[in-house]
Amino acid sequence: MIEIRDLKKTFQTEKQFVHAVNGVSLKINDGEIYGVVGYSGAGKSTLVRCINFLETPDEGSITISGSGTFTARSGRLYHTAEGSTKEVPAGEKQLRDLRRNIGMIFQHFNLLDRSTVAENIAYPLQYTGRSKAEIEARVQELLKLVDLSDKAGAYPAELSGGQKQRVAIARALAGSPKILLSDEATSALDPDVTESILALLKELNTRLGVTIVLITHEMGVVKSICDRMAVMENGRVVEEGNVYDVFANPQADSTKRFVGASFGLSNVTRLQESGFITAAPDTRLIRLTYGRESVGEALISEVSRIFNVNMSIILANVEILQDMPLGGLLIEATGDPLAVDQAIRYLEERNVKVEVILNGMD
Repeated sequence: MIEIRDLKKTFQTEKQFVHAVNGVSLKINDGEIYGVVGYSGAGKSTLVRCINFLETPDEGSITISGSGTFTARSGRLYHTAEGSTKEVPAGEKQLRDLRRNIGMIFQHFNLLDRSTVAENIAYPLQYTGRSKAEIEARVQELLKLVDLSDKAGAYPAELSGGQKQRVAIARALAGSPKILLSDEATSALDPDVTESILALLKELNTRLGVTIVLITHEMGVVKSICDRMAVMENGRVVEEGNVYDVFANPQADSTKRFVGASFGLSNVTRLQESGFITAAPDTRLIRLTYGRESVGEALISEVSRIFNVNMSIILANVEILQDMPLGGLLIEATGDPLAVDQAIRYLEERNVKVEVILNGMD
C-alpha cells in the first residue's frame, strides 16, 4: 500500500515559483495497477519521482508498506519505521532500504550502451552481496520473464525500441521490488509495441503481484490495463476513481477532454465545426453513454415506440473496460418537444447518461 498525504513540491525558476505537486493525496492498494494521467506540466512525473524520493518533497508524507512513513517538512525528510511512533531524520540507509522495494522504468530506457543486455539487467545486483552465480541465474530468469532469452549478449544499439524497454523492465525487476514505477514508459513506442509492453506489465502484475504506478498522458494506456486512476492538472488531483467509473461519468473538465479524445465519439466536435452536424428545427442532437447496467438493452427502439419519437443514430461506439462494456451513441431526436423530454427522462431512469449537444427545439 502507498498512501500519499498532502504532498507538495515547488520549483523556482528565474521568473516564478512552479507548484509542480500542490497538496496531492492518494491511496494506492497493494497489487493494483494505478494510473496517473495528465497533460504535459500537470505534475505527474514529479509526483512519481517523489514516491522513491528522486525528488524530495517540500511538505507532506508518503507511507509505503514495509518501509514506514517518510514525512517532509520545509524540504527536510524524516522517517518513522513501520510499527513505531519515533520519528528520526531520514538518512541514506532508510532511503536505500526503501528503493530496494521500488523499481523504476523510464521513457527513454536509460540503458548502458557499452554493456550487453545481460550486463544491463545485472547492474543493480552488483552491490547486493549476491554471488556471481546467483546474479547470472537471476538475469537468466528475468530474460525469460520478458521474453529476451536470445538477446543476452546483444547491445542496446542492436535492439528495437520495444526490446530496449523490455530490458529496462527486467532491470527494474532485478531486485524483486514490490512496487514498479513507470514514467511514460510507452510514449516513445509505436502503437503495436506499446500494446505488447502493456500486456507484459499486466502479466507481471498478475504473476508477481507487483504494484504498478503508471504515469502517462495517454488515456488509452490507462483504460488498457489500470484498475484505478487519478487525473492531475496544475499540480493537483482533479479526479480519482475506478477506471470504468471515470470513463463512464467524468466530472472534471480535463477528464472530460481526456475521455473525449480517447472515446469513439470524440470527433463530434470536429463534425459540428465542419457543419456536418447541425440541429434542424424540431430536432435535438443528443449524446448517450451506456454503462454496465444498460449497454445490452434495446432502449432506442423502445423509446421510439413508447414516445413516438424518431431517433436516428449518427455515430456509435462500444469500449471494453475492465472486461465490461461501455457504449456511446450520438443520436438525432425528432418529434414533439414534450415527448422528447419524456424520452430523455425514461433513458436517465434506466442509467443512461444523456447530454443534449444541440437543441433545435427552443
